[in-house]
Amino acid sequence: MRPASAPARDQPRAPRALPGAVAGVLAAAVAIGAAQLVAGLTAPASSPVLAVGQAAIDLTPLPVKNFAISAFGTADKTVLLGGILVVLALYAAVVGIMAVRRLAFGMWGLGLFAFIGLWAALTRPGSTADYLWPTLVGAVAGAITLAWLAGAAGRLSAPPVIRPAPAPAPDTLTPPDLPVPPDASEPGTGSSFTFLPNPDDQGPPRGPARRRFLVGSGIAAAVAVGGTAAGRVLATRRDVTLARGALRFPRPAVAAPPLPVGSDLHIRGLSSFITPNDTFYRVDTALLLPQVDPSTWQLRIHGMVQREVTITFAELLRRPLIEAYVTLTCVSDPVGGPYVGNAKWLGARLADLIRQARPRAGASQLLCTSVDGFTSGTPLQVVLDGRDALLAVAMNGTALPVEHGFPARMVVPGLYGYVSATKWVTDIEVTTFADATAYWATRGWSQQAPIKTESRIDVPAIGSTLRPGPTQVAGVAWAQHKGVAAVEVRVDRGAWHEARLAAVPDIDTWRQWVFQWQATPGDHVIEARATDKTGYTQTAVQAQPAPNGASGYPSAAVTVRGS
Repeated sequence: MRPASAPARDQPRAPRALPGAVAGVLAAAVAIGAAQLVAGLTAPASSPVLAVGQAAIDLTPLPVKNFAISAFGTADKTVLLGGILVVLALYAAVVGIMAVRRLAFGMWGLGLFAFIGLWAALTRPGSTADYLWPTLVGAVAGAITLAWLAGAAGRLSAPPVIRPAPAPAPDTLTPPDLPVPPDASEPGTGSSFTFLPNPDDQGPPRGPARRRFLVGSGIAAAVAVGGTAAGRVLATRRDVTLARGALRFPRPAVAAPPLPVGSDLHIRGLSSFITPNDTFYRVDTALLLPQVDPSTWQLRIHGMVQREVTITFAELLRRPLIEAYVTLTCVSDPVGGPYVGNAKWLGARLADLIRQARPRAGASQLLCTSVDGFTSGTPLQVVLDGRDALLAVAMNGTALPVEHGFPARMVVPGLYGYVSATKWVTDIEVTTFADATAYWATRGWSQQAPIKTESRIDVPAIGSTLRPGPTQVAGVAWAQHKGVAAVEVRVDRGAWHEARLAAVPDIDTWRQWVFQWQATPGDHVIEARATDKTGYTQTAVQAQPAPNGASGYPSAAVTVRGS
């Protein structure tokens, strides 16, 4: 029973979750903004969000990687970063709720976030002591913000102070307000009152606490946005757009042959013979495109060699440069997929550079390393067998786009990109396949991966509705360094019919083809297959991209309606 003189009070209310969640998310946003700002001042790749993203790419199981590429295509990196930010926001919301209840819990949660960021940053290839600062500064900024906002959020949940009504003077009381007379049989007792809350007094207003929280939240949001924006601006100081635009290349010692008449069939919907730079597929592991200044770029060739070679970009341009049309293909390309493109490349012969280093007997692999730490393993004998393997500096008449490896990348006809097409390459170690394993080979892909003879149907598009009558079925086929000899088409598993082939300048490019089909009403499935100049015909056996490239016939289901 309440003591007679004790005022009635409401029970304290539990802290509300929403203000705590907001406090946690804003504290995380401030931490990220501060980290981005410091990363822009030091090393953009040291951003904890990017570092965690790169670590996620490295640690993701192969089936998940394959799903991401097939489901999201070249947007897989955007989806990854978006997913990281969503998970971070949810985690931060929980940390904020914990901090409102007890600040120490929130700080422990923030500390875990900082630890993960530090681990990811310091385990990146080429990381230095500078990679510590973005995460440390971000953690401090986040801790200060969390303490401030969690305290403000806690005040929103504090129980109201209810003042009792003033005690009336005894001579002003009238029945039934008179106090109960004391029981004479109980010595020491006297009159007592129970003070009830004044219904007209709601305690101090909550406006100041709410305003304090809202103002603090607004300041935190502004700091987060400002820090992120400033960090991005500072990171662009390393942008190589101007350096790329200022480059002038010498005339090639060996120019590409003129494209033969009929190399492009100019059919609506059919991939052009030359893939424009801005639509050329991009598949790599870089969340942040490396910005490599050609004035500081160097390539080192070492390992099982008699003479180590280091070459600068200026020295590279003074070497004899050759032009070559080469089609590149990503091993992640599904049957009939988009990850294949053809371009005219300019570069120095890779074989000449390797021979300059004089490889030792027994060497079998070129372990090529990108500036961001990615590695590919290219068979040494393939590079030396006379094909146009290049250390490329230009693509379709212009300097390499940054996303395609500026200032220098490898191009080796006949091999899937993950074992041959290292972008931003800065190091080549001559070694053996037994002694060194490249990035994707450690993740379940084959160490050696020649491109399979494949074809694709571009026209008509899958799911098209067509009119009866003469209909063009067209696409591309590729068998790099073997050459496409024939393409055949069949409808509804009927007889195979040979398609007409476009002309090509050499055997390292894809080849357009077209077949004239007399379409009849109904639902139909069109299939294609290619045969290369060695006599091998594309197999019907269906295989997924892992571990060494997809196989099977490409197909297009269409509907023919009308008369």
